[in-house]
Amino acid sequence: MDNLMFMRLGGGGAQQLDKLVGLAMLVAASVVFLYYTIWTLLMVYMIRRSALRDGQRLIRIVQPFVDSDHPLQNVFPPRVWAIRIPVILILLASAVVGSFLSVVMIRSNRKRAAKAKAAGKKKA
Repeated sequence: MDNLMFMRLGGGGAQQLDKLVGLAMLVAASVVFLYYTIWTLLMVYMIRRSALRDGQRLIRIVQPFVDSDHPLQNVFPPRVWAIRIPVILILLASAVVGSFLSVVMIRSNRKRAAKAKAAGKKKA
């Protein structure tokens, strides 16, 4: 009974650890989000389109928001990685989820087959 009252008052060590881990995960996710947002939005190359006099073709003029020789450019990797990193992470996550589902389905089928085999032996 005392343990239940202790946990209701919020003094549980595991509960505090969960909150601390959750806060750390929230801070890490926020830092990654802000870094990626700054990388892709502020360092992005703005594409302006200007029509030729003919009106048949559009010319793209690429200009960065931040100059290429600015020291802030050294904080970020090359722009190609702004696409590669998320694609790699999505592929990796898909592979992990697919592998997990495969293992679960295989184990489930093995258990079902073992139950069917045991039921067949009982009848015989």
